Amino acid sequence: MRSPVLTPTARSAVQSLVASQIREVANAGLGDPNVLPFWFGEPDEVTAAFIRDEAAASLARGETFYTQNFGIAELRDAIAAYVSRLHRPTTAASIAVTASGMSALMLAAEALVAPGDRVVAVTPLWPNLVEIPKILSARVVTVPLDFGTGAWTLDLDRLLHALSPDTRVLMINSPNNPTGWTISRDEQLAILAHCRRHGIWIVADDVYERLYYGAGDCAPSFLALADPAERVLSTNSFSKAWSMTGWRLGWIVAPLALMDDLGKLIEYNTSCSPVFVQRAGVAAILHGEATVARTRARFRAARDYLVGALAALPGIEVAPPAGAMYAFFRIAGLTDALAFCKRLVHRVGLGLAPGSAFGPEGEGFVRWCFASDPARLADGVARLARFLALRDTK
Repeated sequence: MRSPVLTPTARSAVQSLVASQIREVANAGLGDPNVLPFWFGEPDEVTAAFIRDEAAASLARGETFYTQNFGIAELRDAIAAYVSRLHRPTTAASIAVTASGMSALMLAAEALVAPGDRVVAVTPLWPNLVEIPKILSARVVTVPLDFGTGAWTLDLDRLLHALSPDTRVLMINSPNNPTGWTISRDEQLAILAHCRRHGIWIVADDVYERLYYGAGDCAPSFLALADPAERVLSTNSFSKAWSMTGWRLGWIVAPLALMDDLGKLIEYNTSCSPVFVQRAGVAAILHGEATVARTRARFRAARDYLVGALAALPGIEVAPPAGAMYAFFRIAGLTDALAFCKRLVHRVGLGLAPGSAFGPEGEGFVRWCFASDPARLADGVARLARFLALRDTK
């Protein structure tokens, strides 16, 4: 008697992951020259020439071999000096170079999260942060931000209540994708004190820290408050501030006690990041402050234009984001953001991201990446206005 043929499926934790609604919308219009795409979180400019030239020079030298798990010494030193300047004294021994900020988050979860662990996340949130712990069969509890009076705010008491003693990890992204909400220093102090008492890890996704429109060179960071030996881990990326989304290069700042185990995980995930990509990262860190400043100024102007233009449209509520590169706005009467965004693509050629992609708290909202030329933004606003007018006449 033949054994029954088993269905070749992934394990249940993977099958239950939520597919990306952003990608679902984008697939409806990718490659169409008549579609204005603002769905992904990336700028409309290529990486600066001095960064690209460094990668090309590395390739010309034949640097195409494996390298250290934690990254080449020059890049780790550069990142350590950069973190020291922005936040606190940091040594290269606390830096792990990763093959993207996304990989950094996955490595952090693999190092800290076990099946059944309780993970708390502040939402709405880039879906990867919520789904990554679920890949490891962890339980994710979400604490939503509040939207009202023209701003996104954190109910600190609600978050602290959710951070029960059995919580393993708090995952927090500030400045936040998609809302632009940015945590305050006082909120960080309260959260850090609470997590210290209960031994809770803080995994801070700091990828947008330089795209901050308040005072100073960067957004408030837990790194500036926590002792280097505490249970605080920061992930970051070259993608946003240096316009290097396609390069897939990031880093982790972690306590020394965690580094050996992170090294094992890097070995078993990617082995190392490509040397020529890391050389580009060195150039970005050492010579890219003018690029970061220009990017931030450009995005600030784009933010101001887009928020004003959206607020002038009937039925739209939008809060000026304190950081990141997105306007996350509510549309009156919207109950199915995914269907709405698909219709936008097909009817007026406008590519936006549905708010529901960032959790149930985002339903009724739409995300617009404003890292773009003002003329393209204006064209997009005109298309949205035309679509809303058509919708209201039906």
